[in-house]
Amino acid sequence: MFLSIEAVYIFLGIITLLGSLYTFRDQKNPRRVTSGLFYFLYGISLLLGSVIPPFVMGLLVIVMVIIVGAGGLKVGSYGEASGEERQQNRKRLGNWLFLPALLIPVITILGTTGMKDVKIGEWFILDQKNITLVSLALATLISLIVGVVMTKSRPMTPIKESRRLLEAIGWAAVLPQMLATLGTIFTSAGVGKVVSDLVSTIIPTHSLFWVVFAYCVGMALFTMIMGNAFAAFPVMTAGIAVPLLIGQFGVDANHLAAIGMFAGYCGTLMTPMAANFNIVPAALLDLKDKNHVIRVQVPTALILLCFNIALLYFISL
Repeated sequence: MFLSIEAVYIFLGIITLLGSLYTFRDQKNPRRVTSGLFYFLYGISLLLGSVIPPFVMGLLVIVMVIIVGAGGLKVGSYGEASGEERQQNRKRLGNWLFLPALLIPVITILGTTGMKDVKIGEWFILDQKNITLVSLALATLISLIVGVVMTKSRPMTPIKESRRLLEAIGWAAVLPQMLATLGTIFTSAGVGKVVSDLVSTIIPTHSLFWVVFAYCVGMALFTMIMGNAFAAFPVMTAGIAVPLLIGQFGVDANHLAAIGMFAGYCGTLMTPMAANFNIVPAALLDLKDKNHVIRVQVPTALILLCFNIALLYFISL
Protein backbone atom coordinates (compact mmCIF):
# COMPACT_ATOMS: atom_id res chain seq x y z
CA MET A 1 0.00 0.00 0.00
CA PHE A 2 1.13 3.58 -0.59
CA LEU A 3 -0.21 5.12 2.63
CA SER A 4 -0.44 2.90 5.71
CA ILE A 5 -1.39 3.58 9.31
CA GLU A 6 2.30 3.19 10.16
CA ALA A 7 3.10 6.14 7.89
CA VAL A 8 0.57 8.21 9.82
CA TYR A 9 2.27 7.44 13.12
CA ILE A 10 5.67 8.23 11.62
CA PHE A 11 4.39 11.61 10.46
CA LEU A 12 2.93 12.35 13.90
CA GLY A 13 6.20 11.30 15.50
CA ILE A 14 8.21 13.68 13.31
CA ILE A 15 5.88 16.58 14.14
CA THR A 16 6.12 15.83 17.86
CA LEU A 17 9.91 15.47 17.80
CA LEU A 18 10.35 18.77 15.97
CA GLY A 19 8.06 20.45 18.49
CA SER A 20 10.10 19.03 21.37
CA LEU A 21 13.22 20.71 19.98
CA TYR A 22 11.48 24.08 20.30
CA THR A 23 10.57 23.18 23.88
CA PHE A 24 14.21 22.39 24.70
CA ARG A 25 15.17 25.85 23.40
CA ASP A 26 12.36 27.76 25.13
CA GLN A 27 14.14 29.93 27.72
CA LYS A 28 10.81 31.06 29.21
CA ASN A 29 9.81 27.54 30.17
CA PRO A 30 11.01 26.91 33.76
CA ARG A 31 11.11 23.16 33.05
CA ARG A 32 12.26 23.26 29.45
CA VAL A 33 14.65 20.29 29.74
CA THR A 34 12.20 17.89 31.39
CA SER A 35 9.28 19.16 29.31
CA GLY A 36 11.29 18.77 26.13
CA LEU A 37 12.34 15.27 27.19
CA PHE A 38 8.71 14.27 27.82
CA TYR A 39 7.58 15.30 24.34
CA PHE A 40 10.76 13.92 22.77
CA LEU A 41 10.05 10.48 24.27
CA TYR A 42 6.43 10.73 23.18
CA GLY A 43 7.58 11.50 19.64
CA ILE A 44 9.94 8.51 19.73
CA SER A 45 7.07 6.24 20.76
CA LEU A 46 5.05 7.42 17.76
CA LEU A 47 7.92 7.34 15.30
CA LEU A 48 9.52 4.03 16.29
CA GLY A 49 6.74 2.28 18.19
CA SER A 50 6.66 -0.66 15.79
CA VAL A 51 10.38 -1.46 16.17
CA ILE A 52 11.11 -0.61 19.81
CA PRO A 53 10.96 -3.72 22.04
CA PRO A 54 8.01 -3.70 24.48
CA PHE A 55 10.32 -3.67 27.52
CA VAL A 56 12.19 -0.61 26.26
CA MET A 57 8.90 1.10 25.43
CA GLY A 58 7.75 0.39 28.97
CA LEU A 59 10.89 2.07 30.32
CA LEU A 60 10.20 5.15 28.19
CA VAL A 61 6.67 5.32 29.58
CA ILE A 62 8.00 5.05 33.15
CA VAL A 63 10.38 7.96 32.51
CA MET A 64 7.48 10.03 31.15
CA VAL A 65 5.39 9.21 34.23
CA ILE A 66 8.25 10.22 36.54
CA ILE A 67 8.60 13.54 34.71
CA VAL A 68 4.90 14.32 35.14
CA GLY A 69 4.82 13.10 38.75
CA ALA A 70 7.80 15.27 39.67
CA GLY A 71 6.19 18.38 38.20
CA GLY A 72 8.57 18.52 35.28
CA LEU A 73 5.95 19.35 32.67
CA LYS A 74 5.30 23.06 32.15
CA VAL A 75 4.03 25.24 29.32
CA GLY A 76 6.28 27.74 27.60
CA SER A 77 6.02 30.75 25.31
CA TYR A 78 4.92 30.47 21.72
CA GLY A 79 5.14 33.91 20.12
CA GLU A 80 1.45 33.96 19.29
CA ALA A 81 -0.15 36.71 17.22
CA SER A 82 -1.69 39.58 19.13
CA GLY A 83 -5.44 40.05 19.35
CA GLU A 84 -5.23 42.91 16.86
CA GLU A 85 -3.34 40.78 14.34
CA ARG A 86 -5.87 37.98 14.69
CA GLN A 87 -8.72 40.40 14.11
CA GLN A 88 -7.06 41.71 10.96
CA ASN A 89 -6.63 38.17 9.66
CA ARG A 90 -10.29 37.42 10.38
CA LYS A 91 -11.38 40.44 8.37
CA ARG A 92 -9.05 39.56 5.51
CA LEU A 93 -10.09 35.91 5.22
CA GLY A 94 -13.73 36.17 6.29
CA ASN A 95 -15.69 32.93 6.04
CA TRP A 96 -12.82 31.28 4.17
CA LEU A 97 -11.36 30.65 7.63
CA PHE A 98 -13.74 27.70 7.93
CA LEU A 99 -12.50 26.01 4.74
CA PRO A 100 -9.62 23.98 6.29
CA ALA A 101 -11.85 22.71 9.09
CA LEU A 102 -14.64 21.74 6.68
CA LEU A 103 -12.24 19.97 4.34
CA ILE A 104 -11.31 17.42 7.01
CA PRO A 105 -14.68 15.61 7.29
CA VAL A 106 -15.40 15.94 3.56
CA ILE A 107 -12.08 14.43 2.45
CA THR A 108 -12.28 11.77 5.17
CA ILE A 109 -15.68 10.60 3.90
CA LEU A 110 -14.50 10.68 0.28
CA GLY A 111 -11.43 8.65 1.18
CA THR A 112 -13.34 6.13 3.27
CA THR A 113 -16.04 5.52 0.66
CA GLY A 114 -14.28 6.29 -2.60
CA MET A 115 -10.80 4.86 -2.06
CA LYS A 116 -11.82 1.47 -0.72
CA ASP A 117 -10.27 -1.34 -2.81
CA VAL A 118 -8.67 1.22 -5.16
CA LYS A 119 -5.28 0.05 -6.42
CA ILE A 120 -2.40 1.27 -8.53
CA GLY A 121 -1.07 -1.90 -10.05
CA GLU A 122 -0.91 -4.43 -7.22
CA TRP A 123 -0.76 -1.80 -4.46
CA PHE A 124 -3.69 -0.40 -2.53
CA ILE A 125 -3.54 3.38 -2.29
CA LEU A 126 -4.77 3.43 1.33
CA ASP A 127 -4.41 0.93 4.15
CA GLN A 128 -7.59 -1.15 3.78
CA LYS A 129 -7.60 -2.30 7.40
CA ASN A 130 -7.44 1.26 8.72
CA ILE A 131 -8.92 3.17 5.81
CA THR A 132 -10.94 5.59 7.97
CA LEU A 133 -7.97 6.61 10.12
CA VAL A 134 -5.67 6.92 7.13
CA SER A 135 -8.29 8.97 5.27
CA LEU A 136 -8.60 11.23 8.32
CA ALA A 137 -4.83 11.69 8.43
CA LEU A 138 -4.69 12.46 4.71
CA ALA A 139 -7.57 14.92 5.06
CA THR A 140 -5.82 16.64 7.95
CA LEU A 141 -2.59 16.96 5.97
CA ILE A 142 -4.40 18.43 2.95
CA SER A 143 -6.31 20.80 5.22
CA LEU A 144 -3.04 21.84 6.85
CA ILE A 145 -1.48 22.69 3.50
CA VAL A 146 -4.57 24.66 2.47
CA GLY A 147 -4.49 26.57 5.76
CA VAL A 148 -0.82 27.47 5.37
CA VAL A 149 -1.39 28.71 1.81
CA MET A 150 -4.51 30.69 2.77
CA THR A 151 -2.91 32.41 5.76
CA LYS A 152 0.48 32.81 4.06
CA SER A 153 2.14 31.32 7.11
CA ARG A 154 5.72 30.15 7.32
CA PRO A 155 6.40 26.41 6.81
CA MET A 156 7.36 25.97 10.48
CA THR A 157 4.17 27.59 11.79
CA PRO A 158 2.27 24.26 11.84
CA ILE A 159 5.07 22.74 13.94
CA LYS A 160 4.96 25.61 16.41
CA GLU A 161 1.17 25.54 16.64
CA SER A 162 1.18 21.78 17.08
CA ARG A 163 3.62 22.24 19.93
CA ARG A 164 1.43 24.94 21.51
CA LEU A 165 -1.69 22.76 21.40
CA LEU A 166 0.16 19.66 22.59
CA GLU A 167 1.63 21.52 25.56
CA ALA A 168 -1.79 22.98 26.38
CA ILE A 169 -3.11 19.43 26.58
CA GLY A 170 -0.02 18.24 28.47
CA TRP A 171 0.22 14.74 29.90
CA ALA A 172 -3.39 14.02 28.94
CA ALA A 173 -2.27 13.67 25.31
CA VAL A 174 -0.80 10.22 25.99
CA LEU A 175 -3.82 8.88 27.89
CA PRO A 176 -5.64 7.27 24.93
CA GLN A 177 -2.63 5.11 24.07
CA MET A 178 -1.90 4.23 27.69
CA LEU A 179 -5.51 3.32 28.47
CA ALA A 180 -5.92 1.21 25.35
CA THR A 181 -2.81 -0.71 26.38
CA LEU A 182 -4.21 -1.10 29.88
CA GLY A 183 -7.41 -2.59 28.48
CA THR A 184 -5.41 -5.20 26.57
CA ILE A 185 -3.45 -6.06 29.71
CA PHE A 186 -6.64 -6.42 31.75
CA THR A 187 -8.14 -8.75 29.17
CA SER A 188 -4.99 -10.89 29.01
CA ALA A 189 -4.86 -11.04 32.81
CA GLY A 190 -8.38 -12.48 33.00
CA VAL A 191 -10.10 -9.49 34.57
CA GLY A 192 -13.22 -10.41 32.58
CA LYS A 193 -13.50 -13.68 34.52
CA VAL A 194 -13.19 -11.79 37.80
CA VAL A 195 -15.94 -9.40 36.70
CA SER A 196 -18.16 -12.34 35.75
CA ASP A 197 -17.71 -14.00 39.14
CA LEU A 198 -18.36 -10.72 40.95
CA VAL A 199 -21.54 -10.02 39.00
CA SER A 200 -22.81 -13.55 39.66
CA THR A 201 -22.54 -13.00 43.41
CA ILE A 202 -24.20 -9.57 43.43
CA ILE A 203 -27.13 -9.76 40.99
CA PRO A 204 -29.67 -12.47 40.14
CA THR A 205 -28.21 -13.78 36.89
CA HIS A 206 -31.53 -15.44 35.98
CA SER A 207 -33.02 -11.96 35.47
CA LEU A 208 -32.48 -10.46 32.02
CA PHE A 209 -33.09 -6.94 33.30
CA TRP A 210 -30.47 -7.10 36.05
CA VAL A 211 -27.88 -8.63 33.74
CA VAL A 212 -28.52 -5.88 31.18
CA PHE A 213 -28.34 -3.31 33.98
CA ALA A 214 -25.02 -4.72 35.21
CA TYR A 215 -23.56 -4.77 31.70
CA CYS A 216 -24.53 -1.21 30.76
CA VAL A 217 -23.65 0.31 34.13
CA GLY A 218 -20.45 -1.74 34.17
CA MET A 219 -19.49 -0.42 30.74
CA ALA A 220 -20.07 3.15 31.94
CA LEU A 221 -18.15 2.68 35.21
CA PHE A 222 -15.25 0.82 33.63
CA THR A 223 -15.03 3.50 30.95
CA MET A 224 -14.91 6.15 33.67
CA ILE A 225 -12.03 4.29 35.30
CA MET A 226 -10.10 3.61 32.10
CA GLY A 227 -11.15 6.69 30.15
CA ASN A 228 -11.83 4.68 27.01
CA ALA A 229 -14.89 2.65 26.04
CA PHE A 230 -12.80 0.58 23.65
CA ALA A 231 -10.59 -0.48 26.56
CA ALA A 232 -13.61 -1.31 28.74
CA PHE A 233 -15.47 -3.23 26.03
CA PRO A 234 -13.37 -6.44 25.88
CA VAL A 235 -13.33 -6.74 29.67
CA MET A 236 -17.09 -6.29 30.15
CA THR A 237 -17.91 -8.38 27.09
CA ALA A 238 -15.79 -11.28 28.30
CA GLY A 239 -17.17 -10.96 31.82
CA ILE A 240 -20.89 -10.35 31.28
CA ALA A 241 -21.96 -10.13 27.64
CA VAL A 242 -20.66 -13.43 26.27
CA PRO A 243 -21.38 -15.83 29.17
CA LEU A 244 -24.67 -14.29 30.34
CA LEU A 245 -26.36 -12.10 27.73
CA ILE A 246 -25.34 -14.12 24.68
CA GLY A 247 -24.81 -17.57 26.16
CA GLN A 248 -27.71 -17.60 28.61
CA PHE A 249 -30.31 -15.26 27.10
CA GLY A 250 -29.38 -15.42 23.40
CA VAL A 251 -29.13 -11.65 22.94
CA ASP A 252 -28.12 -10.56 19.44
CA ALA A 253 -24.38 -9.85 19.46
CA ASN A 254 -24.65 -6.90 17.05
CA HIS A 255 -27.25 -5.13 19.19
CA LEU A 256 -25.25 -5.92 22.29
CA ALA A 257 -22.00 -4.52 20.94
CA ALA A 258 -23.55 -1.30 19.63
CA ILE A 259 -25.60 -0.46 22.72
CA GLY A 260 -22.81 -1.59 25.03
CA MET A 261 -20.45 0.89 23.41
CA PHE A 262 -23.07 3.63 23.70
CA ALA A 263 -23.36 2.86 27.41
CA GLY A 264 -19.59 3.12 27.65
CA TYR A 265 -19.68 6.52 25.98
CA CYS A 266 -21.99 7.68 28.77
CA GLY A 267 -19.09 7.01 31.12
CA THR A 268 -16.80 8.94 28.79
CA LEU A 269 -18.89 12.05 29.38
CA MET A 270 -18.41 11.82 33.15
CA THR A 271 -14.69 11.24 33.67
CA PRO A 272 -11.50 13.31 33.50
CA MET A 273 -9.74 10.13 32.37
CA ALA A 274 -11.30 10.68 28.93
CA ALA A 275 -8.89 13.54 28.50
CA ASN A 276 -9.34 14.00 24.75
CA PHE A 277 -13.07 14.67 25.28
CA ASN A 278 -13.21 16.46 28.63
CA ILE A 279 -9.83 17.88 29.64
CA VAL A 280 -8.60 18.98 26.22
CA PRO A 281 -11.58 21.29 25.46
CA ALA A 282 -11.19 22.93 28.87
CA ALA A 283 -7.48 23.48 28.21
CA LEU A 284 -7.94 24.80 24.68
CA LEU A 285 -10.74 27.15 25.73
CA ASP A 286 -8.76 28.36 28.78
CA LEU A 287 -11.58 27.52 31.17
CA LYS A 288 -10.74 28.29 34.80
CA ASP A 289 -12.60 25.20 35.99
CA LYS A 290 -11.06 22.19 34.24
CA ASN A 291 -14.02 20.00 35.27
CA HIS A 292 -16.71 22.37 33.98
CA VAL A 293 -17.18 20.36 30.78
CA ILE A 294 -17.78 17.18 32.79
CA ARG A 295 -20.32 18.80 35.13
CA VAL A 296 -22.33 20.09 32.18
CA GLN A 297 -22.34 16.65 30.56
CA VAL A 298 -23.31 14.53 33.60
CA PRO A 299 -27.13 15.00 33.37
CA THR A 300 -27.13 14.11 29.68
CA ALA A 301 -24.90 11.10 30.32
CA LEU A 302 -27.19 9.70 33.03
CA ILE A 303 -30.30 10.15 30.88
CA LEU A 304 -28.62 8.41 27.94
CA LEU A 305 -27.41 5.58 30.18
CA CYS A 306 -30.96 4.92 31.39
CA PHE A 307 -32.16 4.97 27.79
CA ASN A 308 -29.47 2.47 26.74
CA ILE A 309 -30.42 0.11 29.58
CA ALA A 310 -34.09 0.26 28.60
CA LEU A 311 -33.33 -0.12 24.89
CA LEU A 312 -31.10 -3.16 25.31
CA TYR A 313 -33.59 -4.78 27.68
CA PHE A 314 -36.64 -4.36 25.44
CA ILE A 315 -34.96 -5.47 22.20
CA SER A 316 -33.61 -8.53 24.05
CA LEU A 317 -37.03 -9.75 25.19
